[in-house]
Amino acid sequence: MYPLKLTAPLKDYIWGGTKLKTDYNKQTDLQKVAESWELSCHKDGNSIIANGEYAGKTLVEYIEQNGKAVLGTNCDRFENFPILIKLIDAKDNLSVQVHPENEYALRVEGEYGKTEMWYIVDCEEGASLLYGFKHDISKEEFKQRIENNTLLEVCNKVEVKKGDVFFIDAGTLHAIGSGILIAEIQQNSNTTYRIYDYGRVGVDGKPRELHVDKAIDVTNLCPPTKPTTPQGKTEKYDGYTKTLLSTCEYFTVYALDIELKADFNVDNTSFQSVLCLEGTLVLSSENGTITLQKGDSVFLPANYGNYTLQGKANVVLTMV
Repeated sequence: MYPLKLTAPLKDYIWGGTKLKTDYNKQTDLQKVAESWELSCHKDGNSIIANGEYAGKTLVEYIEQNGKAVLGTNCDRFENFPILIKLIDAKDNLSVQVHPENEYALRVEGEYGKTEMWYIVDCEEGASLLYGFKHDISKEEFKQRIENNTLLEVCNKVEVKKGDVFFIDAGTLHAIGSGILIAEIQQNSNTTYRIYDYGRVGVDGKPRELHVDKAIDVTNLCPPTKPTTPQGKTEKYDGYTKTLLSTCEYFTVYALDIELKADFNVDNTSFQSVLCLEGTLVLSSENGTITLQKGDSVFLPANYGNYTLQGKANVVLTMV
């Protein structure tokens, strides 16, 4: 076993910008990069291993070759690889959308639903997003407001700042606003129901597809109940601080602010994902050493053992 450095599949959706290329070292001929899928075993985009004996293989192939034990015992309850981690650069507003929960998504789409978490990595001054509704509304009002283009009047608009955390339960209406860069940790699903899209057209010149009937089926027509702050307090250690951003049945996510070094252990319960958001690090262990720069992502298999992150950097650490 060794630390697997991953190359992310990239998505050039129409609302994307160029920061993932210019600031996060994503090498591509695409004019814009809306999303980089930093940890992915999804059919719509697989992480590729960039180093060592498995270089050039997908993460899916690595897991198939080495067995499900590399995911950890916490993943035994999941049929497929459980999570997907993205960096998202919203130069323009994303569509107003919603994701279904597991039962509906499996029945209608053939894949699991999507609960997700957003960590605001950077944003322009005054940037905002949509998060649920201002107040409870009925299904009839929801449908009428979609039809007469007044939906935004009842959406809960939230101004954001760097470090904010949004937990998006399946069924929560949401939309990332322009000028925001996000780290997203989510269930391993790509099912999205678009409700409103500002009248935009796709690359084919036609209005982008909406999924109104399905959205009406699955949307929770109420205000959000969770705060937009980290779930835990910042804990200070010798050489770094650690903050619990969010934990749920699908993932646990920490923000690490490393000033000098931090020691960690990967036991048999879960793999760990290390995503560098700022600075430079050296990840070292008995099994290998790897340098991480801004935008780099590493997969550490379950039962990997002890490792050290040394340098000055901001990191998102994720496990199941």
